[in-house]
Amino acid sequence: MTHTEAPARPTSAVDALANDLMAQLHALDPATAYINGYRTYPNRYADYSPAGTRAERELLEDTLEKLAQLPDADEIDAVTRAAMQERMGLQIEMIDSQVTLLNNIATPAHGIRTLFDLIPTQTAEDWEVAADFLADVPHALSGYQDSLLHSAKHALAPARRQVDTVAGQMRAHASADGFFHTFIAAAPADLDEDLKNRLADGAAAATEAYGNFVTFLTEELDPLARDEDGVGKEYYQLASRYFLGATVDLEETYRWGIQELDRLVAAEEELARNILPEGSEVSVAALRKHFTNDPARKIVGTDALQAWMQEKADTAVAELGKEHFEIPEPVRTIECMIAPTQEGGIYYTPPSDDFSRPGRMWWSVPPATTEFATWIETTTVYHEGVPGHHLQLGLATYYKDLLNDWRRHGCWISGHGEGWALYSEELMHELGYLDDPADYLGMLDAQRFRAARVVFDIGLHLGLRQPEHYGGQIWNAENGREFLDQHFNMSEGEREFEWLRYMGWPGQAPSYKVGQRVWEDIRAEQEELLGADFDLKDFHSRALKLGSVGLDVLREALKAQA
Repeated sequence: MTHTEAPARPTSAVDALANDLMAQLHALDPATAYINGYRTYPNRYADYSPAGTRAERELLEDTLEKLAQLPDADEIDAVTRAAMQERMGLQIEMIDSQVTLLNNIATPAHGIRTLFDLIPTQTAEDWEVAADFLADVPHALSGYQDSLLHSAKHALAPARRQVDTVAGQMRAHASADGFFHTFIAAAPADLDEDLKNRLADGAAAATEAYGNFVTFLTEELDPLARDEDGVGKEYYQLASRYFLGATVDLEETYRWGIQELDRLVAAEEELARNILPEGSEVSVAALRKHFTNDPARKIVGTDALQAWMQEKADTAVAELGKEHFEIPEPVRTIECMIAPTQEGGIYYTPPSDDFSRPGRMWWSVPPATTEFATWIETTTVYHEGVPGHHLQLGLATYYKDLLNDWRRHGCWISGHGEGWALYSEELMHELGYLDDPADYLGMLDAQRFRAARVVFDIGLHLGLRQPEHYGGQIWNAENGREFLDQHFNMSEGEREFEWLRYMGWPGQAPSYKVGQRVWEDIRAEQEELLGADFDLKDFHSRALKLGSVGLDVLREALKAQA
C-alpha cells in the first residue's frame, strides 16, 4: 500500500445489503442523498409524515431480517453487522415511541430551510435544483406538521416553551423580505424566463408554507403543548442510548457530571491563583479578561483569523503525523475557511470521496465581530481539525473501500464523533500542545461548558435534585438557566440558545462529554488488556479505521482485535 492509496476489499454480501439499504434510504430522503453527493434522485424532501416514518420502519425491519440470513466474510462484516443491528434496532425503537421532537436547532423545519445553504448557485443547473426543492417545501412542512400533531395526541406533546421558540424562529422565513425571496434575488439575470418564474413561484410557496407552519404551531399545537420542559426518564433513556450508541446508568452519569464539573472549576480557580498578580482580583472571570486583553493573544480581522487557523491546523497535521497518528497524504490537507454565513460558531465539512474537495474547517463570524482571542479558540481548532473531526472523517473517506456506503453516510453517532473530538482536546493537552496557560484555560472552559450541560440536561429531564452547592433544588428551567450562566463563557444570546437546546433535544448535548468519557474508558481497557504491548498510535489507528459506530460496538470491536 502506498501512502496515497487505501487498501481495496471485495464487496461482501453484508456490504451489498448495507449499500442497498443506503440507496433505499436515499430514495426515501432525496435531500439527504443530495447532501451526501448522490445526484441520481429527484430533488425533493423526505416524507416527514407518519406515513413516511412507517415506510422507513418497514425498510429497517426488512433489512434486519435479510441481515440475519447472511454470513460474515471477515471481521469488517462482523463490525458492520453489529453496527447495523445496534443502529437500526434503536431507530425502530425511536419510531415506535411515536415521539416527534420540536426544538430550536434540529428539526425538519430547520433542515428544510438550511438545505439551501448547501445548494451551489453558480450555474443554471444549480438553480434548477433550487427551484425543485423550493416547490417541495409546502409538502415537506405539511408532513412534519402531521407528525407533530400525531406525537402530541398519542405520545409526547412538545413543551410549550419550544413551540413558542420555534414559532418565533420561523416567522423570519415567512416574511415578504425573508430568506426565500432573498435567496432567489441572488440568481443570475440571464436565467431563462421559465426558470425565473419557477424560482419566484417556489419562493412564494415556501414563504407561505412557513407562514402556515407558524399558524399551525400557535393555533393548533400550542393548545396541546405540555407545560413541563422535561421529558421524563423513559424517553430520555432511549434518547441517550440513541445518541451514544451505548447504555449508561443515568443517575451515576449525573453524579459523575457533577464531580467532573467541580474538578474543572477547581482547575480554573487554581490557574487564576497561579497567574494573576498579587493584589489584583483573583477569579476565573478576571483571568479570562487578563488573557483577552493581552495583545499577543489577539487577532484583528477575518483575514488574520483565517491565516492563524490555517497555521495552527497545518502545524498539528505535520507534527502529529510524525509520531502520534497515521495520517495518509490526502488527509494531510485541510482548508480553513471563513464561512459565508455570519451566525457564529465553527464547524467542519468532510472531504469529497476523491479528495478533490478537501476537508474544511469553517468559522462563521458575526458581522460586528472584528477581534478574536486566540486562547479561546486554540482547543476548538484541534476539536474540528486534527486530531478531531478532520482526522476522524478524513480517514473514513480514505478507507472508503473498507467501509460500505451505510457505514460512511448512514451511521453518524454523536457520542462517537463528538466524544472523539472532546477526547482529542484533552489528548492535545496530554501531548503538550496546550501547555500555554491561556490555551489551557480555553480547553478547561470548553470542557466545563460540556460538563455543565451533562448535569443540567440529565437533571432537568429526569427531575433530579441539584447538589447542595448549586442550590439543592429540583431542576427546572429557571434555576437551570442561572446554573448555566455560571459556567458558560459566552454571550447572553448564545447562553439562551444553548439553554433552549438542552430542554428541547434531550440526551444530545451530554453525548459529547459522556462520549469522551467512554472513549477514555475504552482506551484504559485496551491499556489493561494489552499491557506492555499497548501502543497509543496503534490504538488510535485501529479505532478510527472502524469509522463511526456506536460506542458499545466500538468497545467490543477493539476487544476482538486485541
